[in-house]
Amino acid sequence: MTFPADDAPRPTHPYSALTPDVVQDALAHIGLWGDGRMSALNSFENRVYQIHLESPVDGVDQVVAKFYRPGRWSDAQIAEEHAFAEELAAAEIPAVPPLRVQDETLHHFGGFTFAVSPRRGGRRPELDNFEVLEWIGRFLARIHTVGAARPFVVRPALDSDAFALEPRQWLMEHGAVATEVRTAWSAALEEALALIEAHPVLRAGTAPQDDEDSIQRIRLHGDCHPGNILWTPEGQAGAGPHFVDLDDARTGPAVQDLWMLLSGDRRQQTQQLGALVDGYEQFRPFDRRELALIEPLRTLRLIHYSAWVARRWDDPAFPINFPWFGTRDYWQGQVDMLVEQIEEMQNAPLMA
Repeated sequence: MTFPADDAPRPTHPYSALTPDVVQDALAHIGLWGDGRMSALNSFENRVYQIHLESPVDGVDQVVAKFYRPGRWSDAQIAEEHAFAEELAAAEIPAVPPLRVQDETLHHFGGFTFAVSPRRGGRRPELDNFEVLEWIGRFLARIHTVGAARPFVVRPALDSDAFALEPRQWLMEHGAVATEVRTAWSAALEEALALIEAHPVLRAGTAPQDDEDSIQRIRLHGDCHPGNILWTPEGQAGAGPHFVDLDDARTGPAVQDLWMLLSGDRRQQTQQLGALVDGYEQFRPFDRRELALIEPLRTLRLIHYSAWVARRWDDPAFPINFPWFGTRDYWQGQVDMLVEQIEEMQNAPLMA
């Protein structure tokens, strides 16, 4: 894959047609009228805007409009995301579902698929505070109780096929991996993949099992990193965590929604994990066998990330924000991280 120079012409991306006027017209198309105040929110995958309305709708005077990346999800897959968010809200879990406008949550305008949600304020949670982690753990358990009630039908699973095999094939077919390290990267990925697929719950093509000895797969948030949790301090209305952006909701093991909240050295991660699980188990049992999945899941995310960026290189936002991507140094760094992950996957898992 050849990455064009900064001054080289690029193909027109669909998002180039998503001008401020189109955004406002899309909302007007479903009967929501902006008062002219609009700001873009940080999102690489989709285009997301905060918009002030001329008059409140269902008591909401500021909304967040998300225009889904064309071609990523089908309407049916997005509908499952929305239904999951509504189930969580109905269970009084602080998720932020899309608004129903004209009795629909999913809308189309100008070639784009979009949804509108009430704006929810908050700050990043203080993950060095064990009380905060325990609080988050309690709500994750409640999310997973809803998620376990029934499966996704059309949204994909988190497994080695979607996050390693298919991304590897795409990267190799498109020549995205730097020639100088392609062999080393392929060898490291193959070794890592063998360790990942030693866990049946992550193995491509393995059907979920209902027997009591298997690790359960449930509907997940899927991308539960600190940026997707808005925290309202105690003493204020709606205190605690609010979970946003179910765009990556998938089927997988529960620990997927816990491990991205861990940071620091092994001792720090063990303490953080302990606080999360303490809160979690106040509402739902946690299968300790899933702790052995943390490093395999981290490795899958590492592999998937490279293909995620490469596939979006025609989006002008990506070359601007990822100027280092695709270089020999980048791919050598990926090899080094895979080697580190191979070692981590063979170490004893964290304890909680």
